[in-house]
Amino acid sequence: MLARLWTGGIICRAVDFRKTYYILPNLFTLSNAFSGFVSISLSSSGEGSASLYMAALAICFGFFFDTFDGRVARLTKTQTDLGRDLDSLSDVITFGAAPAVLVYKWGLTSFGRLGIFIAGLFVCAGTMRLARFNVLSRREEVTGHKKPGKYTLGLSIPAAASVVVFLVLISHGVEMYRTVSQVLVAVVVLVLSYLMVSRIRFRSFKDLRPTKRTFGAVLLIAGVWVVMRMNRVHDAFIFLALIAAYIGLGLTEEIIFLRRRLAERTAEKSGQVVAPPADQPRDEEVLAELGAFDQQEDETDGEETRPSSNVESPKRA
Repeated sequence: MLARLWTGGIICRAVDFRKTYYILPNLFTLSNAFSGFVSISLSSSGEGSASLYMAALAICFGFFFDTFDGRVARLTKTQTDLGRDLDSLSDVITFGAAPAVLVYKWGLTSFGRLGIFIAGLFVCAGTMRLARFNVLSRREEVTGHKKPGKYTLGLSIPAAASVVVFLVLISHGVEMYRTVSQVLVAVVVLVLSYLMVSRIRFRSFKDLRPTKRTFGAVLLIAGVWVVMRMNRVHDAFIFLALIAAYIGLGLTEEIIFLRRRLAERTAEKSGQVVAPPADQPRDEEVLAELGAFDQQEDETDGEETRPSSNVESPKRA
């Protein structure tokens, strides 16, 4: 409640600073969107590789703001639906449109209109991935599922954008990587676009706990980082190697999941009943979560059947 104080004939209102906390995470999110706009402006300026390098750095600032807006919201307990939707819209600009313009100007210009189409696929795939994420997140909230999922469905758009950004940074900073085949760049963009809209599960790492395995993994990564730095490997190349390892981990685990599904189908054909793993939602369950089917009432007790999926469902994407 605002208190009124009479001082020298002037009514002073005490400010409720709690209400100003809601501005902080949104400022980080809007800074993320502004970084994307700066990147698009620099990429479109046509001033050569120096502008493309600065455009890639602008997206790196977007990574920083995108990393901390959700943490600031949780720290100040100001998580809102507005913040979540604002975060997704900002990600479309900074990690969708900005990297697409960047990669077109950097490595797809020789394809002409086909290059524009390939870069446009990256934007469309990233937008679709964010929309699917929001749908699954809201449906998980309706069902009361608050625990963060172990996996996230499809490659996240910041991870896909980071591959493009680090390729540009490497090509600018290291002479031996300056000559890059534009056909290879097109293949990389198409693969990233597919991974974002695919049903491949990638680890969200939001269920990490301070265990011996986690500590060992951190030591291993730090050791590899030190060794590569001692050999004067470019920083962007180190980050690119980590992202590639993350994508490789997701693909490897998907192969393991595929083998499990094949084993289940073989067991079903032989008459055995095998329960699916808890972290492996079925195709019908994911489609139902996306609203592909109408909700049906159970014929026996009249209750609605709601399938559950173990995918990421944070308050702020």
